[in-house]
Amino acid sequence: MDPTDPDWVSQLRTVARNYRRLALDHPHAVPLLVTRPLATPLALRPPGTLRPLEAVLALLGRAGFSGTNALHIYRALFGFLHGHVLNELQELVDNPEETDDLLRLGLHRLSIREFPLLRGLASTLASYDGAAELERGLDILMAGLATTLAPTLAPTP
Repeated sequence: MDPTDPDWVSQLRTVARNYRRLALDHPHAVPLLVTRPLATPLALRPPGTLRPLEAVLALLGRAGFSGTNALHIYRALFGFLHGHVLNELQELVDNPEETDDLLRLGLHRLSIREFPLLRGLASTLASYDGAAELERGLDILMAGLATTLAPTLAPTP
């Protein structure tokens, strides 16, 4: 990430894409991070774990966000990323060779009376694209952040 780039949205998207790629390369890391967070005060953590936070805070500070809002943005982004990656890692196919989406995902086992909406989304569920889902989620997140936490100062050169 380039904390001097004035395009904070583009930089955060790059962070998100890289995080997703790294998480998918190491599928046990994010579940471990989410379920076993560091039980160490911030100041006692290894500097390598703090550098990404510092870089994002610098990027957003230069974009004109207050320190508090920059921290909110960082937390919102990584909260979203953790959830997205956990969802993506759970996208399992029951019968990969099956051509019928309902059977492929094993949704035929669900009661049509109890789960008509879920069964009706079989084609959508079967065509899951983690990269596209990430981009759609980032669109929503960035639009919300830009609207509710607009920079309050002129960006620092």
